[in-house]
Amino acid sequence: MATFGDFPPEHKQSPQSSAADNEHWERKVLRDLAFASIKEQRTARRWSYTFKFLILLYFIALFLVTKPFGESSLPSGPHTALVEVNGVIAADAEASADRVVTGIRDAFESTQAKGLIIRMNTPGGSPVQSGVINDEINRLKASRPDFPVYVVIQDICASGGYYIAVAADEIYADKASIVGSIGVRMDSFGFTEAIDKLGVERRSLTAGEHKAFLDPFMPLKEEDVAHTHEMLNTIHQQFIDVVKAGRGDRLKNNDDIFSGLFWSGEQAVELGLVDGLANSSTVAREIIGAEDIVDYTPRPSYLDRFAGSLGVTISETLLRNQYWNLR
Repeated sequence: MATFGDFPPEHKQSPQSSAADNEHWERKVLRDLAFASIKEQRTARRWSYTFKFLILLYFIALFLVTKPFGESSLPSGPHTALVEVNGVIAADAEASADRVVTGIRDAFESTQAKGLIIRMNTPGGSPVQSGVINDEINRLKASRPDFPVYVVIQDICASGGYYIAVAADEIYADKASIVGSIGVRMDSFGFTEAIDKLGVERRSLTAGEHKAFLDPFMPLKEEDVAHTHEMLNTIHQQFIDVVKAGRGDRLKNNDDIFSGLFWSGEQAVELGLVDGLANSSTVAREIIGAEDIVDYTPRPSYLDRFAGSLGVTISETLLRNQYWNLR
C-alpha cells in the first residue's frame, strides 16, 4: 500500500536516469554559452571593421581636402578657359551668381588663358542673379579688353540665360538649340471658388492696405493686377535694354524678338540673337586659337562631397550592423 510521499514504482528515477539528465542539462548550458560567446565575438568584429573603415575614410577625406583642387589639371601653356552655367539660375542653385562670377574672375586673372567660353544650358531664372553675372562680365571686359569672351549654347539658353549671354563678345549655338524667351513672368493660382465649395473660411490679418497683395485665396483686384503689370513691364524693359546694349546693330528689326518667343539656333542666327553655329571645341580651336580647354567652373569642395557620401555610408553601415545584431 502506497503511503504519502511515496511514488508508484513506475515513477521512481533510477540513479542512471538522473545522471543522464544532469549530463544533458550541462551540455545545453555549455552549448548556449558557446553560441553567446561566438555571437559576441562576431558583433565585436563587425564594430571593429566599421570603425576601421570610418578611420580610413577620415584620412582619405583629409588628404583630398588638403590637396589643391585642379592643381594637376592646369596646363602650363596657353589654353581656353571654360565656365559652365547649368540649370536654373538662382541664389541657391549650381548656377548662382556667386559661383559663376568666381569662375569668370579666375579665368580673367589667368595669364595662360587666351579667352573665355561661357557654356550655357539653362532655361533662365532670377533676373537679379542674371543681372549680377552680366554686370560682372562687362566690368571685367573693361579691365582687360584684350581677353575675348564667347558664349556657346548647348540645348537651351532662354530668359535669364540669354540675359547673361548678351554680355559676351559673340554668341554661338547648335542649329537645334533653343534661344530667346526675352520676357518676364510671375505665376500664381486662384482658389476662391474651391474654398467656397469646401466651406473654408479665409482668415488673413494684415497691417497695410496691400499686404495681402495677390492672395490666391482672395479675388483679384484690378489695382493689384495693374501694379504687377507695371512692375513686370519695368523689369522687361531692363531686359530689353541689356539685350540691345549687348547685341547692338546685330539684332534684326523684329518686334517678336522681345515678345517672349523663342527660336532654334538656326533661326536665332537670322534674327541676330546668335552670331553663328559652333560648339566649344570649334570656338576654342578656330576662334580663340587655344585648343586646350580648362574648366574654371567652381565645383562643390571635396569636403562637401565627402561629407555627403560619408553620411550615407555611416547610415548604411549602422543599419547593417543593427540588422545582424537582431538576427
